[in-house]
Amino acid sequence: MTPTTTKKPTKSRPAAKLERSPARVEEILKRFSAAYPKAVCALTHRNAWELLVATILSAQCTDVRVNMVTPTLFNLFPTPQSLADAKLEAIEQVIHSTGFYRNKAKNIQGAAQTILKNFGGRVPKTMEELLQLPGVARKTANVVLGVAYKRAEGIVVDTHVYRIARRLGLSKAATPEKVEQDLIKIIPQERWIAISHELILHGRALCIARRPKCSECPLNDLCKARDKTA
Repeated sequence: MTPTTTKKPTKSRPAAKLERSPARVEEILKRFSAAYPKAVCALTHRNAWELLVATILSAQCTDVRVNMVTPTLFNLFPTPQSLADAKLEAIEQVIHSTGFYRNKAKNIQGAAQTILKNFGGRVPKTMEELLQLPGVARKTANVVLGVAYKRAEGIVVDTHVYRIARRLGLSKAATPEKVEQDLIKIIPQERWIAISHELILHGRALCIARRPKCSECPLNDLCKARDKTA
């Protein structure tokens, strides 16, 4: 993530008409839960530190690619201290294939240094503190809080969540940050973590950007997206 912010989507298709009644939202959540009962974060990690780094690397890069890179990265630099002390060129070489590797290398090393200096070597557990780390914006912070610490302080809005929220008429906002604010107003907090994973999986499997697989979608009858397919 170039820095790790959620890039504002460009040339977004017009959003569907807003339909945010409690009954409709409840039905949508029920169907997502049934369709993706085992939805979890796709980034391989063993602790909050590895999840933080993997999430920073995942900006404008697939999780599959990140999962190919991080085993080598964490073998060479297993702790914040080792990454903070590493030569930047060595980090860049390992993460080169994730794209934007120079900025990402600076961000993950900067995050390591800040964690050591300000947080006793531990990945912080609050949104306010996480946002102090280089390369971390709300999307990354929400991933770490929800997955590593089981704390629901927001909803992860990546390109998939952004697209689906607009297609389903849950938001017409033009930025991920505003889409998140729309979603947290209508989705119960106890569902914030799970729905993030469910929407991301749905976006990868069926509600893809071009020619979504609407005939296979469990929410087809509830969706009035302007780019629905037959």
